[in-house]
Amino acid sequence: MRLIFLGLAGAGKGTQALTLSQRLGVAFVSSGDMFRHHLSQGTDLGLLAKSYMDKGELVPDEVTIRMVLDRIGQEDCLKGFILDGFPRTINQAQALDKALGDREVQGVLYIKVSEPELVRRLSSRISCRACGTPYQKELLPQGATRCPRCGGELYQRADDQPEVVRRRLQVQIPEVQGLADYYARQRKLVEINGEQPVERVGEALVKAILR
Repeated sequence: MRLIFLGLAGAGKGTQALTLSQRLGVAFVSSGDMFRHHLSQGTDLGLLAKSYMDKGELVPDEVTIRMVLDRIGQEDCLKGFILDGFPRTINQAQALDKALGDREVQGVLYIKVSEPELVRRLSSRISCRACGTPYQKELLPQGATRCPRCGGELYQRADDQPEVVRRRLQVQIPEVQGLADYYARQRKLVEINGEQPVERVGEALVKAILR
């Protein structure tokens, strides 16, 4: 089982991908987790990525691709994986297709949520300072200050302010749509209504995989 979760920021793809990976017994591969691992461990790839980040530059596709290929080549990914946050560009998608060869991605699950709903969600989002996991304030116990996953401090990111969110989405929309078109041409894309209750979205994802 080799799957990609696609969607704009705030669509809930990370939460759903992690839950589904546990249900299916396959590896959950998050691009954000990978970057944090390589940066915190000071690996060669981490130091290379940091050299660009320190200059305020985007980490080149080839560095990100190397991180992903290194991760999905590990033993726990041999029986399957779910990718969250990668690919972000057509170039990355093509590189992934080439690297996987016969072990190609079997499905791309696109969780679609309208822009106004995403702005609402992200504006009320808090994240863990330690592990980076995002949460909706209304889904946590009132007054919660610690991450349910690792116990780290919860805070609101500066880029989760409404106007900043709108600008981020305007950058992301053409990128995500381009990837959706790319995988639709391969007949791998399945669109999921992401504005349903969380449990309903999860059920729709399972049905999409099993059909």
